[in-house]
Amino acid sequence: MKLSDILTCARGGKPADLLLANARIVNVFSGDVTTGNIAVIGDRIAGIGDYEAIEVRDMGGRFIAPGFMDPHVHIESSMMSVSGFVNAVAPHGVTTVVADPHEIANVMGLPGIGYMLKSSEHQPMNVYLALSSCVPATDMETSGARIDSSDMLHLMSHDRIVALAEVMNYPGVVYGDPQVLAKIELARHYHKRIEGHAPGLSGKDLNAYLSTGVSSDHECTHLEEAREKLAAGMHIFIREGSQARNLQALLPLITDRTAHRLMWCTDDRDPHDLISRGHIDAIVRQAIAAGVDPVMAIQMATIHPASYFGFRHLGAIAPGRQADLVVFSDITNPQIEEVYFKGRQIADHGVMLPDIQIQEEFPTPPSINVRLESVDFSVPVAGNHIRVIEVIPDQITTRSIIMPVKASGQMAVADVSQDMLKIAVIERHKGSGRMFTGFVKGLGFKNGAVASSVAHDSHNIIVAGTTDEDMKAAVEAIVRVGGGLSVASSQKVVAVLSLPIAGLMSPAPVHRIRDQLDVLLTCARDIGSVPPNPFMALSFMALPVIPELKITDMGLVDVGQFKIVSLFV
Repeated sequence: MKLSDILTCARGGKPADLLLANARIVNVFSGDVTTGNIAVIGDRIAGIGDYEAIEVRDMGGRFIAPGFMDPHVHIESSMMSVSGFVNAVAPHGVTTVVADPHEIANVMGLPGIGYMLKSSEHQPMNVYLALSSCVPATDMETSGARIDSSDMLHLMSHDRIVALAEVMNYPGVVYGDPQVLAKIELARHYHKRIEGHAPGLSGKDLNAYLSTGVSSDHECTHLEEAREKLAAGMHIFIREGSQARNLQALLPLITDRTAHRLMWCTDDRDPHDLISRGHIDAIVRQAIAAGVDPVMAIQMATIHPASYFGFRHLGAIAPGRQADLVVFSDITNPQIEEVYFKGRQIADHGVMLPDIQIQEEFPTPPSINVRLESVDFSVPVAGNHIRVIEVIPDQITTRSIIMPVKASGQMAVADVSQDMLKIAVIERHKGSGRMFTGFVKGLGFKNGAVASSVAHDSHNIIVAGTTDEDMKAAVEAIVRVGGGLSVASSQKVVAVLSLPIAGLMSPAPVHRIRDQLDVLLTCARDIGSVPPNPFMALSFMALPVIPELKITDMGLVDVGQFKIVSLFV
């Protein structure tokens, strides 16, 4: 669309392509809701007012707001391909995402980022990327790739890469690691946002972290932490994902004085939540139900992230802005009825319209390289007590606790009576045979095992169970299907979900993935799982940048000390 055509239409010199008439328009600049008509020409909004148009749609007094944005999401965590993700979330009114391809980058490296860029290029959604900063997240695990600042150089200038993604190695920032600082300097040179990831960071260490130009954080779980970071200048992304749910705890942070520095994000949301609850739209509804002003909740889903990233063409209903719009009947409970992207309706009442083209996927190489004969979960006894990872419900943080060893002969074994199970991580990228076995409390299994090739951040195979035999069966199933999730019981595989794209994603549609996941979760409950989704809980047990105690293929990681510690104490 030529600028001259938009200009001519805006001043009334030619008819608009589409007029959305008799609408209640949510003005995210003024905070008002006004009645009027929205004139659209091509992919842009020409103006608000009385216009002639080729097509006129009477909105019947329904509300129209800008399309919603998710400023921080890992598409891979939906277990869907990029096309599947777009098909699932766009009907919920999400027209823009800033995705961090951190997961696939840690498996495939630069080709993984290239896959995400290529697969998202022509979707009916604005898909921007933040360039993954931590590949690997630490040197205390084996990743499938390594990306340094020189590798990033040719990508940082890409017009759809808008930030350096969450800098999780905050000790590396605070203490001036040259490699970490080189990536930050590169982002600063290209005037890209530098995204933060610093759970619990406070005081002078927080000051040091922010002095480098880090501008946001999505890891706040407590109100005082968020208040300190907000006061220090950070933009706070209030996260409400499938595993980490922080909205309720951070609600008091949202006031007339602070809201302009706040926005919503999902980070990680699984197929069940996407289907049953929604995406950013679900967070907006939840916030409104909790007492947040409806227009403010919508501002936090639209103009705030748009302004933060400098998307001057997005985030508002105003002349010259891209015509990304959502339609709903009740502003106190915005259930998305229609979605428009670049001036064209793409979804109706939760379903993509049949004539909307979803970009096809591109093939990826196999990513599971495990020698099954080298897998051995035995743990020789070397003391009377062990460090145990304790699961915290609904959080990705864990506790480090000490428990007495249960021995069988010379080997330490699971103690089901104390809910102390074995947990192991097996390197799956290089075929090294490296693995480590520890113990976890809080999963609740009475028998059997679960395994997954989704294990943040390096995505080695993680498995937990009551016996070595069941753990081995669960791992063998994942190797056989080229990556995925599995449940085993009595040394037999009872359910498996294949994730052939980097061991992280499936090309299947969201409902099919959800149905297969339902079978897995039912089988997990049958063996006693306490977490509603033990795969999601398990996936964060290997994340060595989130407190307190985690496990990688190299050993147990004390995140507070940022070092590997012994299993026996």
